[in-house]
Amino acid sequence: MDPPPGIPMTSGPNTVCKLRKSLYGLKQSPRAWFGRFTNSIKRFGYILSNSNHTLFLKRRGGKLTALIIYIDDMVVTGNDNEEMQTLRKLLASEFEMKEFGELQYFLGIEVARSKHDIFLSQRKYVLDLLTEENILKVLDKEELAELLMHGAVSTR
Repeated sequence: MDPPPGIPMTSGPNTVCKLRKSLYGLKQSPRAWFGRFTNSIKRFGYILSNSNHTLFLKRRGGKLTALIIYIDDMVVTGNDNEEMQTLRKLLASEFEMKEFGELQYFLGIEVARSKHDIFLSQRKYVLDLLTEENILKVLDKEELAELLMHGAVSTR
């Protein structure tokens, strides 16, 4: 290994450089970032889920706040609005963040809301898959509607 520019090689040829922090773009940097994130979120009182290592939970006064993270996307939900606002402020003080408002799309799942319901759909994923495999070209409108409504096309 050659020393970084401007750093003289003062020791012998078997010298090792120790990094004081992870470098962006290296395989270790996501792991280091997630470690830093995990330490911060635990300091805020969240507990790492036993079933999913990207899910953090906090129970307070009979209410629940959940945070799930995937690469650089994060969803915060629960029934404790005050805690969710506090969490957003704490995270923004430690990490560069952008608020995108209500959840519309996460991990290939579209989210739509009505006054009383939440609808989850993989419509976009299915359409992308059908397009990629050139299946859309052979389906008529009725077959496509059937596929999107029920997940299957009846055979003739």
